[in-house]
Amino acid sequence: MIDSYTLEQCKKDHEIRQLKIKNLEHAIQQSEEMIAESQMEEGELTFLRRKVAESMQDLEVLFLMNDQE
Repeated sequence: MIDSYTLEQCKKDHEIRQLKIKNLEHAIQQSEEMIAESQMEEGELTFLRRKVAESMQDLEVLFLMNDQE
């Protein structure tokens, strides 16, 4: 989940928000590739899937901020 300071900075500055969106998209893509190719144990995969889901929620919040501008 995005911390309150980062969220406030993303509200104030479009460029910071766009950079955060780009970073989250990259992290999600890389994590999904790791999951697809993984030999990890189920507990580790569950943790990684949960983190991907949280990142997707963060991404949705940032996209909503873009839509409100």
